[in-house]
Amino acid sequence: MRKIIILEEAAEDIEQARDFYDAQQQGIGDYFTESITADILDLRELSGVHTQHFGFFRMLGSRFCFGIYYRERGNDTLVAAILDLRRDPKWIRKQLRQRPNK
Repeated sequence: MRKIIILEEAAEDIEQARDFYDAQQQGIGDYFTESITADILDLRELSGVHTQHFGFFRMLGSRFCFGIYYRERGNDTLVAAILDLRRDPKWIRKQLRQRPNK
């Protein structure tokens, strides 16, 4: 089983999305966080099977239209970004270029 490491930038993505959804309706942000966390934990067994986009593997969120972008390093899976897939692909590419290449 792989070790999952959520990079600081990805944790910030989750916080921003949680705040966005809570602004829509109280409690949805917590549901988002629980859902995306469960998806990330699935990477312990599914890491590396997803297609690559902009130099990262991308797992699709199961309940929200978000991409979980990650890289593999040895036995570790580094989660670099959690991005809303409804955004312009150019914006997504720009965000990923700014993420650490660890």
